[in-house]
Amino acid sequence: MEWLLAQSDAAALPTKAAAKAVTAASATQWSDPRIYILLAVILGTLGIASIVGVILARREKIGIETALVRRFNHKLRVWWMMVVIFTFGLLLGRIGVVVLFGLVSFWALREFITMTPTRRGDHRTLFWVFFIFTPLQYVLIALGSTPPVSLGGHKGIDYYDFYSIMIPVYASLFIPARAAIAGDYKRFLERSAKIQSGLLICVYSLSYAPALLDLKLIQTNGTPWQGSTVSVLIFFVLIAQLASVFERAWGKLAGRHVIAEKINASRTWEGFVGSMVTTGLVAATLYWATPFYPWEAGVLGAVVTVMASAGTMTMSAIKRDRGVTDTGTLVQGHAGVLDQIDNICFAAPVFYHLTRFFWSA
Repeated sequence: MEWLLAQSDAAALPTKAAAKAVTAASATQWSDPRIYILLAVILGTLGIASIVGVILARREKIGIETALVRRFNHKLRVWWMMVVIFTFGLLLGRIGVVVLFGLVSFWALREFITMTPTRRGDHRTLFWVFFIFTPLQYVLIALGSTPPVSLGGHKGIDYYDFYSIMIPVYASLFIPARAAIAGDYKRFLERSAKIQSGLLICVYSLSYAPALLDLKLIQTNGTPWQGSTVSVLIFFVLIAQLASVFERAWGKLAGRHVIAEKINASRTWEGFVGSMVTTGLVAATLYWATPFYPWEAGVLGAVVTVMASAGTMTMSAIKRDRGVTDTGTLVQGHAGVLDQIDNICFAAPVFYHLTRFFWSA
């Protein structure tokens, strides 16, 4: 009997040691000073921009359109709200970040679906989309590659194999089948495609942002990176948002050739190229928050710009098709949640997979 107890204690030692290692790694993950330096840079920049916005709003004869100043200040309010919410999610830890992005996905999907009318035959399908597939995607993201033993985790399990195919394969097959069972054939293909697109963009693609937290990163030379993936997530969200800001700014300053006038008359080739260069330079200066070398961070910044622009153009095309200006109302005088994250939705899976392929152990 004593021998069995001794063997049981010996078998439990690796599990206890692994649990302690995971706890220590988690503490290190959230105590990295890069996180707080990066947040301080963001807050400082927003603070300066807010002061400039107040000065511009109070001065009448400054040679700048009042509508432009008003839009700038409205945008600043949105950024402040996004930063506060995002920071609050970070303070709650990894699960808090996953839950935050899950709620954002749910709201963005709601805005996407409400842009077009649905039929009664879609209601059961939408129930599955909102309350089964969306939460399940983020549960799998939360489990990651090292789930807690209390949640059924075992050494070597990587839930990437599940969350990478669950929506594009199984959910995409389930949606038209469930809609067909409802018996409503009118505009069947259009309705199914709309729901599939919304789930793919608002849930599946966006979920790759919090999935960055689960990567075990290395540098290009093969040495393990001692930093935190939290700072990589902040880096990605920051450059995705800056890409849209720089594209609009360069379009105002030097825009001559519109990319697609009937889709979005404010997006120009000059703004696109200018944003690629500027965002790449900013990303290169922030390389210290990532495992990337400066030139690698710059290239990733340019790639994120391409995908961010693609997301903005795609959502503009959808809104023009549906005859709406904004997907919703996030702040008075400004657009909805989906309008604020369309760039992140398109850039997240590309940034994640590039990072996973080239800088993941």
